[in-house]
Amino acid sequence: MTPKQSKLLSAGFVAILFAAALLFLALPVQGFSETENRRLQAFPQWSWTSLQDKSFTDGIERYISDHFPFRDQWVALKSRIEQLRLQQENNGIFKGKDGYLLETFLEPDYATIAKYTDAIKTFVHKLPGVNIRFLLAPNSIGLNADKLPPFAEVYPEEKVNEYIGNQVNGQLDYLNGFDFLTAQANSEQPLYYRTDHHWTTSGAYQAYRAYAAQMGWVPLAPEDFSIETVTDRFLGSFHTRSQFAGLTPDSIQVYQPKQPVASTMTVVDTGETFDSLYFPDFLQKKDKYSYFLGGVHALVQIRTDLPSGKATNEKLLVIKDSYAHSSIPFLTQHVAEIDVIDIRYYNGSLASYVQQNGITDVLLLFNTSTFVENTDLIKFKR
Repeated sequence: MTPKQSKLLSAGFVAILFAAALLFLALPVQGFSETENRRLQAFPQWSWTSLQDKSFTDGIERYISDHFPFRDQWVALKSRIEQLRLQQENNGIFKGKDGYLLETFLEPDYATIAKYTDAIKTFVHKLPGVNIRFLLAPNSIGLNADKLPPFAEVYPEEKVNEYIGNQVNGQLDYLNGFDFLTAQANSEQPLYYRTDHHWTTSGAYQAYRAYAAQMGWVPLAPEDFSIETVTDRFLGSFHTRSQFAGLTPDSIQVYQPKQPVASTMTVVDTGETFDSLYFPDFLQKKDKYSYFLGGVHALVQIRTDLPSGKATNEKLLVIKDSYAHSSIPFLTQHVAEIDVIDIRYYNGSLASYVQQNGITDVLLLFNTSTFVENTDLIKFKR
């Protein structure tokens, strides 16, 4: 390469970087990606604490990645190239057997996980007398590793869930999702969507049964529900990320109690109140999983008119990720007052919220993949 060609190449590279930077600044900031079916990273708030625990710099990195110009088009182009090469993995998603897409899971940083569990223990110690339980749900790849393509390497989630359980042992009641899901893995009702990262309503029902046993409730049996398919056209987040073609869409089911109870849901973020926990309008959109609870909110308060024979004294706070969305409607059959906090978007003190609102019970509900990489878990220390 001649010196002139080298200069032209360097100038072209600098011009591309400059153009990308201009587009990054000029294009409008989106709060939600319809394509990826998730909220995009907001610009993080700076503080000395966020700088010290690295949540600010991690947030900046995620913000740049989420808002890179024409990100959706780049992902789609990369997927087409990978499929032409007959590659069975794209953008961290494996194309597995029986139409399953599976998110790769690598060995996590156990020192970081220990920081998160220490934060939870700090939270527990601030709340003597409050019943706190932690349900950790494995992801599809944890229970469906047999559906991976040949030679795909993943780290076993069982080890991570066991480690986390050992870390919080003696501090709170821990429900390892492997304990109650493994026995149901070969049931007729799939526990996970094939094209999305969430568990199905059937998987959420199994979590409800396990939690009910811990709480001393008598859970509703499957025959106590009318099970309705509300859509059979769900192509979820794994499909979006991978852009693999030729996949059969998933179905979404809702479990409607044959003896229904009336619930209202107030989104404290906006002040809006709804008379249902289900939002059919989302079934016409890409983000069909938001049929449950209307998507992600920082703080939601659910109030249910329970018959006197079913009402309990518990006032429950659920601190969660989106796996909880399809599980919470089951809990309304037992608890009249349920508050729901998404730790990713709520910035107040969690312990103070419990104390100020007379909360008697707390459920932490997360999935393994989110837990090991969610820097917001440090908020449990506040």
